[in-house]
Amino acid sequence: MPEKDKNTQEGPDVRSNLIKVNMGGDTMFVDLDQYKPQLDHQRELKRMHRKPKNPQPQEWKTEDYSKHKIADYKPFNFVDGEGVRCSLYVSGCLFDCPGCYNLAAQNFNYGFPYTRELEDRIIKDLSQSYVQGLTLLGGEPFLNTWVCLKLINRIRKEFGHTKDIWSWSGYTWDELQKETPDKREMLSKIDILVDGRFMNDLKDLTLQFRGSSNQRIIDVPKSLEAHKVVIWDKLQK
Repeated sequence: MPEKDKNTQEGPDVRSNLIKVNMGGDTMFVDLDQYKPQLDHQRELKRMHRKPKNPQPQEWKTEDYSKHKIADYKPFNFVDGEGVRCSLYVSGCLFDCPGCYNLAAQNFNYGFPYTRELEDRIIKDLSQSYVQGLTLLGGEPFLNTWVCLKLINRIRKEFGHTKDIWSWSGYTWDELQKETPDKREMLSKIDILVDGRFMNDLKDLTLQFRGSSNQRIIDVPKSLEAHKVVIWDKLQK
Protein backbone atom coordinates (compact mmCIF):
# COMPACT_ATOMS: atom_id res chain seq x y z
CA MET A 1 0.00 0.00 0.00
CA PRO A 2 1.51 3.38 -0.94
CA GLU A 3 2.24 5.79 1.87
CA LYS A 4 0.28 8.99 2.40
CA ASP A 5 1.91 11.95 0.69
CA LYS A 6 4.12 13.85 3.12
CA ASN A 7 5.88 16.06 0.60
CA THR A 8 6.38 19.64 1.81
CA GLN A 9 8.59 20.88 -1.02
CA GLU A 10 7.85 24.26 -2.55
CA GLY A 11 7.35 24.82 -6.25
CA PRO A 12 6.51 22.25 -8.93
CA ASP A 13 5.99 18.73 -7.67
CA VAL A 14 8.38 16.67 -9.82
CA ARG A 15 8.78 12.98 -9.01
CA SER A 16 10.38 10.57 -11.43
CA ASN A 17 8.16 7.65 -12.62
CA LEU A 18 5.48 8.44 -10.00
CA ILE A 19 1.81 9.16 -10.55
CA LYS A 20 -0.62 10.91 -8.23
CA VAL A 21 -3.68 8.89 -7.12
CA ASN A 22 -6.44 9.48 -4.60
CA MET A 23 -7.16 6.73 -2.10
CA GLY A 24 -9.83 7.24 0.52
CA GLY A 25 -9.50 10.99 0.26
CA ASP A 26 -5.72 10.97 0.66
CA THR A 27 -3.32 11.91 -2.14
CA MET A 28 -0.70 9.24 -2.79
CA PHE A 29 2.27 9.04 -5.16
CA VAL A 30 2.89 5.55 -6.45
CA ASP A 31 5.38 3.92 -8.80
CA LEU A 32 3.76 3.61 -12.25
CA ASP A 33 5.43 0.25 -12.95
CA GLN A 34 3.90 -1.18 -9.78
CA TYR A 35 0.53 0.52 -10.04
CA LYS A 36 -0.32 -0.35 -13.65
CA PRO A 37 -0.48 -4.15 -13.05
CA GLN A 38 -2.83 -3.47 -10.14
CA LEU A 39 -5.05 -1.34 -12.38
CA ASP A 40 -5.02 -4.01 -15.08
CA HIS A 41 -5.99 -6.64 -12.51
CA GLN A 42 -8.84 -4.49 -11.18
CA ARG A 43 -10.13 -3.85 -14.70
CA GLU A 44 -10.02 -7.57 -15.47
CA LEU A 45 -11.93 -8.40 -12.26
CA LYS A 46 -14.55 -5.78 -13.14
CA ARG A 47 -14.84 -7.14 -16.68
CA MET A 48 -15.23 -10.72 -15.47
CA HIS A 49 -18.04 -9.78 -13.08
CA ARG A 50 -20.12 -7.86 -15.57
CA LYS A 51 -23.08 -9.60 -17.20
CA PRO A 52 -23.43 -10.83 -20.80
CA LYS A 53 -25.56 -8.80 -23.20
CA ASN A 54 -29.30 -9.44 -23.19
CA PRO A 55 -30.97 -8.79 -26.56
CA GLN A 56 -34.61 -7.92 -27.02
CA PRO A 57 -36.69 -10.48 -28.99
CA GLN A 58 -35.62 -10.47 -32.66
CA GLU A 59 -33.13 -7.66 -32.03
CA TRP A 60 -30.21 -9.60 -33.52
CA LYS A 61 -30.92 -10.88 -37.00
CA THR A 62 -28.63 -13.36 -38.71
CA GLU A 63 -28.63 -11.50 -42.01
CA ASP A 64 -27.38 -8.35 -40.28
CA TYR A 65 -24.31 -9.98 -38.76
CA SER A 66 -23.30 -13.37 -40.15
CA LYS A 67 -20.45 -13.51 -42.68
CA HIS A 68 -20.96 -17.26 -43.23
CA LYS A 69 -17.57 -17.99 -41.72
CA ILE A 70 -16.24 -20.92 -39.72
CA ALA A 71 -13.88 -20.58 -36.77
CA ASP A 72 -12.90 -24.26 -36.69
CA TYR A 73 -13.95 -27.80 -37.52
CA LYS A 74 -12.98 -30.68 -35.22
CA PRO A 75 -13.91 -34.22 -36.32
CA PHE A 76 -14.02 -37.29 -34.09
CA ASN A 77 -13.96 -35.70 -30.62
CA PHE A 78 -15.46 -36.83 -27.32
CA VAL A 79 -16.05 -33.54 -25.48
CA ASP A 80 -18.81 -31.70 -27.36
CA GLY A 81 -21.72 -33.93 -26.43
CA GLU A 82 -22.52 -37.61 -26.16
CA GLY A 83 -20.43 -40.15 -28.07
CA VAL A 84 -17.99 -39.52 -30.89
CA ARG A 85 -18.87 -36.24 -32.57
CA CYS A 86 -17.93 -33.90 -35.38
CA SER A 87 -17.93 -30.30 -34.14
CA LEU A 88 -18.43 -27.20 -36.27
CA TYR A 89 -17.50 -23.88 -34.67
CA VAL A 90 -19.18 -20.97 -36.45
CA SER A 91 -17.83 -17.42 -36.29
CA GLY A 92 -19.57 -14.53 -34.58
CA CYS A 93 -21.36 -13.93 -31.29
CA LEU A 94 -22.89 -10.83 -29.70
CA PHE A 95 -23.52 -12.07 -26.16
CA ASP A 96 -19.95 -11.16 -25.08
CA CYS A 97 -19.98 -13.45 -22.04
CA PRO A 98 -17.16 -12.66 -19.59
CA GLY A 99 -14.86 -15.66 -19.38
CA CYS A 100 -15.81 -16.91 -22.86
CA TYR A 101 -13.57 -19.88 -23.68
CA ASN A 102 -13.50 -19.06 -27.41
CA LEU A 103 -13.05 -15.29 -27.47
CA ALA A 104 -11.64 -15.13 -31.01
CA ALA A 105 -14.80 -16.74 -32.41
CA GLN A 106 -16.92 -13.80 -31.21
CA ASN A 107 -15.69 -11.94 -34.31
CA PHE A 108 -17.96 -12.53 -37.32
CA ASN A 109 -14.96 -12.05 -39.64
CA TYR A 110 -12.79 -14.60 -37.87
CA GLY A 111 -11.84 -17.84 -39.62
CA PHE A 112 -12.65 -19.00 -43.13
CA PRO A 113 -15.74 -19.19 -45.36
CA TYR A 114 -18.15 -22.10 -45.20
CA THR A 115 -17.78 -24.04 -48.45
CA ARG A 116 -19.27 -27.04 -50.23
CA GLU A 117 -15.90 -28.76 -49.83
CA LEU A 118 -16.07 -28.40 -46.05
CA GLU A 119 -19.68 -29.58 -46.06
CA ASP A 120 -18.73 -32.67 -48.08
CA ARG A 121 -15.94 -33.43 -45.63
CA ILE A 122 -18.31 -33.17 -42.66
CA ILE A 123 -20.81 -35.49 -44.33
CA LYS A 124 -18.04 -38.00 -45.09
CA ASP A 125 -16.83 -37.88 -41.48
CA LEU A 126 -20.38 -38.29 -40.16
CA SER A 127 -20.87 -41.36 -42.37
CA GLN A 128 -18.45 -43.32 -40.21
CA SER A 129 -20.45 -45.85 -38.19
CA TYR A 130 -18.78 -44.92 -34.89
CA VAL A 131 -19.74 -41.21 -35.16
CA GLN A 132 -22.92 -40.41 -33.23
CA GLY A 133 -23.58 -36.96 -34.60
CA LEU A 134 -22.83 -33.30 -35.23
CA THR A 135 -22.31 -30.54 -32.70
CA LEU A 136 -22.76 -26.85 -33.52
CA LEU A 137 -20.85 -24.35 -31.40
CA GLY A 138 -19.21 -21.00 -31.83
CA GLY A 139 -19.49 -18.25 -31.75
CA GLU A 140 -23.27 -18.36 -31.74
CA PRO A 141 -24.90 -20.97 -34.02
CA PHE A 142 -28.27 -19.22 -33.92
CA LEU A 143 -26.68 -16.10 -35.39
CA ASN A 144 -25.33 -18.22 -38.22
CA THR A 145 -28.50 -19.98 -39.32
CA TRP A 146 -27.67 -19.86 -43.03
CA VAL A 147 -24.63 -22.05 -42.43
CA CYS A 148 -26.20 -24.25 -39.78
CA LEU A 149 -29.48 -24.90 -41.58
CA LYS A 150 -27.67 -25.68 -44.82
CA LEU A 151 -25.68 -28.40 -43.03
CA ILE A 152 -28.59 -29.60 -40.86
CA ASN A 153 -30.86 -30.04 -43.88
CA ARG A 154 -28.26 -32.06 -45.73
CA ILE A 155 -27.65 -34.28 -42.70
CA ARG A 156 -31.37 -34.97 -42.37
CA LYS A 157 -31.57 -35.72 -46.10
CA GLU A 158 -28.65 -38.16 -46.09
CA PHE A 159 -28.87 -39.70 -42.62
CA GLY A 160 -32.39 -38.98 -41.41
CA HIS A 161 -32.30 -39.12 -37.62
CA THR A 162 -29.63 -41.82 -37.39
CA LYS A 163 -27.17 -39.00 -36.56
CA ASP A 164 -28.13 -36.63 -33.76
CA ILE A 165 -27.47 -32.88 -33.79
CA TRP A 166 -26.49 -30.90 -30.71
CA SER A 167 -26.15 -27.14 -30.49
CA TRP A 168 -24.86 -24.77 -27.85
CA SER A 169 -26.45 -21.31 -27.67
CA GLY A 170 -26.32 -18.17 -25.58
CA TYR A 171 -30.06 -17.88 -26.17
CA THR A 172 -32.33 -19.54 -23.63
CA TRP A 173 -35.15 -21.85 -24.69
CA ASP A 174 -37.76 -19.22 -23.84
CA GLU A 175 -35.93 -16.54 -25.81
CA LEU A 176 -35.75 -18.76 -28.90
CA GLN A 177 -39.53 -19.20 -28.83
CA LYS A 178 -39.81 -15.44 -29.47
CA GLU A 179 -37.07 -15.27 -32.08
CA THR A 180 -36.98 -14.92 -35.85
CA PRO A 181 -38.35 -17.73 -38.09
CA ASP A 182 -34.88 -18.94 -39.10
CA LYS A 183 -33.88 -19.45 -35.46
CA ARG A 184 -37.12 -21.27 -34.64
CA GLU A 185 -36.69 -23.46 -37.73
CA MET A 186 -33.16 -24.39 -36.70
CA LEU A 187 -34.32 -25.22 -33.18
CA SER A 188 -37.03 -27.50 -34.54
CA LYS A 189 -34.48 -29.53 -36.51
CA ILE A 190 -31.93 -30.28 -33.78
CA ASP A 191 -32.03 -32.92 -31.05
CA ILE A 192 -30.26 -31.32 -28.09
CA LEU A 193 -29.93 -27.66 -27.08
CA VAL A 194 -27.49 -26.52 -24.40
CA ASP A 195 -29.02 -23.15 -23.63
CA GLY A 196 -28.12 -19.92 -21.89
CA ARG A 197 -25.21 -17.49 -21.56
CA PHE A 198 -22.05 -18.60 -19.83
CA MET A 199 -22.12 -16.91 -16.42
CA ASN A 200 -18.66 -16.61 -14.92
CA ASP A 201 -20.07 -16.24 -11.38
CA LEU A 202 -21.84 -19.61 -11.83
CA LYS A 203 -18.88 -21.39 -13.43
CA ASP A 204 -18.65 -25.08 -12.49
CA LEU A 205 -16.17 -27.30 -14.29
CA THR A 206 -17.73 -30.44 -12.85
CA LEU A 207 -20.95 -29.99 -14.84
CA GLN A 208 -21.76 -32.32 -17.73
CA PHE A 209 -21.25 -30.65 -21.15
CA ARG A 210 -21.68 -27.08 -19.87
CA GLY A 211 -19.68 -24.40 -18.13
CA SER A 212 -22.08 -22.69 -15.70
CA SER A 213 -24.96 -23.94 -13.60
CA ASN A 214 -27.62 -21.76 -15.27
CA GLN A 215 -27.19 -23.65 -18.55
CA ARG A 216 -29.43 -26.63 -19.36
CA ILE A 217 -29.19 -29.68 -21.61
CA ILE A 218 -32.60 -29.77 -23.28
CA ASP A 219 -34.23 -32.58 -25.26
CA VAL A 220 -35.65 -30.53 -28.12
CA PRO A 221 -38.19 -32.95 -29.70
CA LYS A 222 -39.66 -33.85 -26.28
CA SER A 223 -39.78 -30.18 -25.26
CA LEU A 224 -41.57 -29.14 -28.45
CA GLU A 225 -44.09 -31.92 -27.99
CA ALA A 226 -44.69 -31.09 -24.31
CA HIS A 227 -44.67 -27.30 -24.87
CA LYS A 228 -42.23 -26.96 -21.97
CA VAL A 229 -38.57 -27.61 -21.29
CA VAL A 230 -37.73 -31.29 -20.93
CA ILE A 231 -34.21 -31.95 -19.67
CA TRP A 232 -32.08 -34.58 -21.40
CA ASP A 233 -32.76 -37.89 -19.66
CA LYS A 234 -29.07 -38.86 -19.50
CA LEU A 235 -28.11 -35.85 -17.41
CA GLN A 236 -25.84 -36.82 -14.54
CA LYS A 237 -24.93 -33.40 -13.13
